[in-house]
Amino acid sequence: MALPKLNVPQYNVKLPSTGKTVKYRPFLVKEEKLLFLAMESGESADMIDAVKNILLSCTDLKDVSHLSTFDIEYLFLKIRTRSVGENVEVMLTCPDDNETQAQVAIPLDAIEVVSDPDHKQEIKLTDEVIIKMNYPSLDMFVKMNLEGKTPGMDEIFELAASCAESISDKDQVYLCKDTPKKELMEFFENMNSKQFGDIQKFFETMPKLSHKVKVKNPKTEVESEVTLEGLAAFFA
Repeated sequence: MALPKLNVPQYNVKLPSTGKTVKYRPFLVKEEKLLFLAMESGESADMIDAVKNILLSCTDLKDVSHLSTFDIEYLFLKIRTRSVGENVEVMLTCPDDNETQAQVAIPLDAIEVVSDPDHKQEIKLTDEVIIKMNYPSLDMFVKMNLEGKTPGMDEIFELAASCAESISDKDQVYLCKDTPKKELMEFFENMNSKQFGDIQKFFETMPKLSHKVKVKNPKTEVESEVTLEGLAAFFA
């Protein structure tokens, strides 16, 4: 006789970028194990595969490669919240002395994607040249959120080039996917500081998970407000 099957609840969530409703369910133990093993290996390819497989297994999405970074963050957080509980304990550094650590409980179901009013996908580089940017891919999401590495200058140029969708002037629109990578990298390297600063602002202001918490220093009794941003901040 076959053993009984355990019912797995399903939930609905709207993607922040489009408002599209996606059905999702909690992790199963085998999926949580897959993520743990991938993170333990420290290999980007393993983590990308784990995140992709979990999103495909736990939602009704057929493809996740088109999702924006903040859609991935938000979906992943919702799945984890339903899987391990609505609260998580994290250790934060108290801002008043920038040294003492304090434990804070964070309600994961209260965390939302926050948009910056100054964020723009189309960036005017000159009076005639406009570049349109896309959001980082799934592999970039993993590097930014799970590897814990600070990107160097080469990685920043690589990120910018990989997210460029099109470059246009008064005569033509150039699709970046059809442009040789070397030529695209040279385009970014030949920008002046102001122009590349505008590109960096695109990444700094793009929608992200954000939540403000109060943290009380156990040594000084001073209470401060801390803003947590990005998926990694909520698993610290």
